[in-house]
Amino acid sequence: MAKQFPALTPELKDFIGRQHIFFTASATADSRINLSPKGLGGFRITGDNEVVFLNLTGIGNETAAHMLADGRLTIMFCAFEGPPMILRLYGRGRCAARGSDEYARYLASAFEGKEPAGARQIVIQEIDLVQTSCGFGVPLHDYRQERPSLVRWAETKGEDGIADYWREKNMVSMDGLTTGMD
Repeated sequence: MAKQFPALTPELKDFIGRQHIFFTASATADSRINLSPKGLGGFRITGDNEVVFLNLTGIGNETAAHMLADGRLTIMFCAFEGPPMILRLYGRGRCAARGSDEYARYLASAFEGKEPAGARQIVIQEIDLVQTSCGFGVPLHDYRQERPSLVRWAETKGEDGIADYWREKNMVSMDGLTTGMD
């Protein structure tokens, strides 16, 4: 049932565009595997073999640490509405730090210059394999709305409060790996 592709097809891009949530998985040879749900409309397709997402401030910064140390990144989408399908994007990732030239370029080109409060990095994935599978075991769920909590929390903290939070919680991973945040 699984099908593999060397790049995203127009049909797969359309599928991604209809999803409300995606999951990222990353690890190093000696770290815990990090698996994170992502939403808030922060995912963009920038080419047949490149995608990006805004990585917002959270309790940890595992993806950034893993990208710096190893680079392997898998992104998964599941159809919770409509016909069943699971789509996985395999490849290598890197982080463009907020304030860097690369971050500014991607923010302008992929996100129309719109930066939500608490944006920390833009993660760029170079895709080397795309795989679909049936998704028959994924339950149906109705999408209601995004939760406003994370952006509201970041807005309340303000720029200085977010910077303090990053220094306290986002400089090293749970396994002691540097995240590349200065």
